[in-house]
Amino acid sequence: MIKKLVSHGNSAAIIIDKPILEILGITTETPLEIVTDGKNLMIMPVDTAERKRKFKATLAKINRLHGKTLKKLAG
Repeated sequence: MIKKLVSHGNSAAIIIDKPILEILGITTETPLEIVTDGKNLMIMPVDTAERKRKFKATLAKINRLHGKTLKKLAG
């Protein structure tokens, strides 16, 4: 399938056909991750369970490293 970008305000957009969205289980509410390797553009639905796990791990690391300082700043 070949697509062209369309103007959307000051940005560019790509229209994804409904059958493709249905195959991937994507809706307009699905967060998408956009990455590039410098040559290709990849658009993937975000695994929200994985995202929550990474967020919790990052939060735990910040608290472990800076918890005392953050408590002093808050109090």
